[in-house]
Amino acid sequence: MNDIFLDTETTGLSFSHNHKIVEIACIETKDLVPINKIFHKLINPERDVPDEAFKIHGFSTDFLKDKPTFKQVADEFVEFIKDKKLIIHNAKFDVGFLNHELKLLKKNEIKIENVIDTLDIARGKYPGTSNSLDALCKRFGIDLSKRTKHNALLDCELLREVYINITGIKEPKLVFNNEFGDKDESNKSKKKIIHNKKVIKITNEEEKKHKDFIQKELKKNFY
Repeated sequence: MNDIFLDTETTGLSFSHNHKIVEIACIETKDLVPINKIFHKLINPERDVPDEAFKIHGFSTDFLKDKPTFKQVADEFVEFIKDKKLIIHNAKFDVGFLNHELKLLKKNEIKIENVIDTLDIARGKYPGTSNSLDALCKRFGIDLSKRTKHNALLDCELLREVYINITGIKEPKLVFNNEFGDKDESNKSKKKIIHNKKVIKITNEEEKKHKDFIQKELKKNFY
């Protein structure tokens, strides 16, 4: 099964307050390597974009007014994610918005068993510290220079790099070489897989925060 890294941008924090999705991005991968299959749509939310949301992602009401509605892209989106594992940071937020829209259209909702939440993984590994996407990128030395505003497509790629580091899964890299020293030109295209993963050491401050967190949890649960 291929994986899909997914992210959304919205007009606000809660669909129950009539906030809507304004951007959906999905990057499909095989063995965590992108395979040039991308779903990316800007969406007309059919409502005004509040100033607070505009400051985060930069999509204004006027800019989005000629974009397709969620209803118009829903079938394509559902087909794109079909039978795929979804990797999302703070999945409760994104899946909540998506399932709300899918439910209104009487379409199949995203099943939680098909979702991996990297925020849950990060909280388990680094308790007591910030585990936002920005914070995790800084922890792993991932370049954030292009992230001047939130952008769902860029965030999917950043999340892919975070996921590789946070899970310890090695990212395969393809190298072309003549593995057997054969002079036949056809053998020079053989693919050899090597792996690359950064090793991250925690700081003294992070170690102290972790110890304080553990002591707090032990006291809360056992005393």
